[in-house]
Amino acid sequence: MTKHLALLRGINVSGHNMIKMEALKTTLEAIGFSNVVTYIQSGNVFVETDEESSFGVGFKIKQEIFKTFGHEVPVIVIGKNDLELCFKNNPFLKQKDVDTKKLYVAFVSKELSSSAINELKISQFKPDEAAIDGNRIFIKYDIGAGKTRLDQKYIEKKLNVTATIRNWNTVTKLLEIYEEEV
Repeated sequence: MTKHLALLRGINVSGHNMIKMEALKTTLEAIGFSNVVTYIQSGNVFVETDEESSFGVGFKIKQEIFKTFGHEVPVIVIGKNDLELCFKNNPFLKQKDVDTKKLYVAFVSKELSSSAINELKISQFKPDEAAIDGNRIFIKYDIGAGKTRLDQKYIEKKLNVTATIRNWNTVTKLLEIYEEEV
């Protein structure tokens, strides 16, 4: 059995795409996933399955959410290694006195080249900062996520990817859950 973390984008936000986590858990168990564990209402779901392909797991979850709840929800599936790399490769953690409340990670649907940072035109968002690492974009907001245009919609449009963003506290907790559950 392989444990996967499915990051659902845009559920339970401002009254849109409402899905109760208990109902989601029951739905995913009914289609064959085991040890389903959810974390907070924003769509972080651990599942175990014989399926090793993260794409296959994401497709199955996305399909079932649409069938059961009627919501078209993008799903990005990552492994424990992806979360560990967040801690190893986040350049902003190396800065002195960094405020982790301003750190975020955008998980994207495909591997990005290092030149993709040019496509983001990050200089127009100064003093916000970003760095690309594979299928992750590390973001350090100057004021906060609610006060910037460097958001998931912008990233998706500029890089032609599906993206979902998690704050640093959530990334930290998800890795802790992975370590507890694996």
